[in-house]
Amino acid sequence: MSAALPVSLVEKPWGRDQLPAPFEGLADRRIGEIWFEPPAMLPQLLVKYIFTSEKLSVQVHPSDAQTLQMGIGRQGKEECWLILDAEPGAKLGIGFEEEISSQDLRAAALDGSIEQLLSWHTVNAGDFFYIPANTVHAIGGGVSLIEVQQNSDITYRLFDYGRPRRLHLDESIAVASARPYAAQALRKRVSDHGSQVLVDGPLFRLEQVAGVPDREVQARFPGALLVIPRSGSFLIDGDTICVGQCAVASCIDAITFSESGVCLLAAALN
Repeated sequence: MSAALPVSLVEKPWGRDQLPAPFEGLADRRIGEIWFEPPAMLPQLLVKYIFTSEKLSVQVHPSDAQTLQMGIGRQGKEECWLILDAEPGAKLGIGFEEEISSQDLRAAALDGSIEQLLSWHTVNAGDFFYIPANTVHAIGGGVSLIEVQQNSDITYRLFDYGRPRRLHLDESIAVASARPYAAQALRKRVSDHGSQVLVDGPLFRLEQVAGVPDREVQARFPGALLVIPRSGSFLIDGDTICVGQCAVASCIDAITFSESGVCLLAAALN
């Protein structure tokens, strides 16, 4: 069985007709997301590439605790974004400029003013954001990013710019944390070349590794992990994995790292 994960191209109204390298030539439709199927040995995590030409809906995801309370099992969603490319002035809406009540949140979603209440963060390649569950957010147009998330597809839309898609006002209000985003703690800058811890729990670990990982990095990944190349190529159980792919390894010792390569490593923590 190949280490490379199967790929799904997902059409979105806000996607792109032409994708950047190394995905050029793949899209004969308006593709917004490229999904890598979570492997059986690591089903907790989902990796995506996201490409936007327009704003995504203003949305929110529940936590594990909330979905367990709903009686639908552990289906919460925390996620993080590494910006690969951004058009000048591209922005992400994350959290609010100031805390607002549930009543005001509902009213703003209904009349569209929620867009103005969001805190919009101008982004550039190398910006990184961790998005806790319950955070109201919207990805703007002109952005390419890698998303690593809990493997859940529960999204509650508060506002969708008039697109003919279902909204989930009651569900959103029930789980949303309508307050400012803790950018100082949750936003980082990531070099194209250096090693860096990006997420260290509580639900998953994500690190960028340049070259061959040292013993400390190896010790932090004792089990199955995902490999997402950013530059160079990597060998996993004899399979060559390149930029634009995502692969699973049973352990870090199964990966042959490139001295000049850079990749992301991701593992579930619970």
